Amino acid sequence: MTIKDTAEEWEVRASETPFVGNKTSVRTDEVVMPDGSVVRRDYQVHPGSVAVLAVDDQDRVLVIRQYRHPVREKLWEIPAGLLDVPGENPLHAAQRELYEEAHVKAEQWRVLTDVYTTPGGCDEAVRIFLARDLSEAEGQRFEVEDEEADMELARVPLDELVRGVLAGELHNNCLVVGVLSLVAARANGGVEGLRPAEAAWPARPFES
Repeated sequence: MTIKDTAEEWEVRASETPFVGNKTSVRTDEVVMPDGSVVRRDYQVHPGSVAVLAVDDQDRVLVIRQYRHPVREKLWEIPAGLLDVPGENPLHAAQRELYEEAHVKAEQWRVLTDVYTTPGGCDEAVRIFLARDLSEAEGQRFEVEDEEADMELARVPLDELVRGVLAGELHNNCLVVGVLSLVAARANGGVEGLRPAEAAWPARPFES
C-alpha cells in the first residue's frame, strides 16, 4: 500500500472573505459534504512560506530567537519568510531570507520537506530547505524592523536541538520538522537522496 496525499476538491456552494489583512485573509466557504449536507468552513488564506535549516561544517544549525505575539513567547526558529510574490521561486525566496535574517549564503541546497502547517484552519504551505557549505554574505546587512530588530542569532549543535525538541523545550513548527527530517534523512540513505532545490511543489507552483 502506498501512503500518499492526493489532490481533491469538494464542491463549494458559496464563498466570502470577511477579513482581509496585510499578508493574509480569512475566508468562509459553504462546502458540500459526502452526504449532501452543506457546512461552513472558516480558514486563513496564506501566500505560503519558506524556511531554511542551515547547517555549518561543525554540524551546528543556524537559529534565531524571535518574539511571537500570538503565543506570547520568544521562540527559537530557523530563518523563514513569506512567499511575497505569487509564483515566486521558493529557492530564491529561501536564499533571500537566509541573507536578510542571518547575513549568510549557502552553496549547497536541497529540499528537506514540504508541510501544511495547520491544514484544519489555514492553507499555509511551507517548503523547508537544507542549506550547507555556509559562508558570510557580502555587502551590507539587511535593515530589520519590528520584532526582527530584537532577534538573537546563534549556531546550535544539531544533537542539542533534537534533545530540545523531544524534551518539549522547542516548539517552532519549521524548526521541529526541519531538525527531525534531517535526522531521518541521514538515517535513510543520506542527504544526497533528498530532492533537488528546484523540485516541483504542487502546493505553490512556480517557474524555475
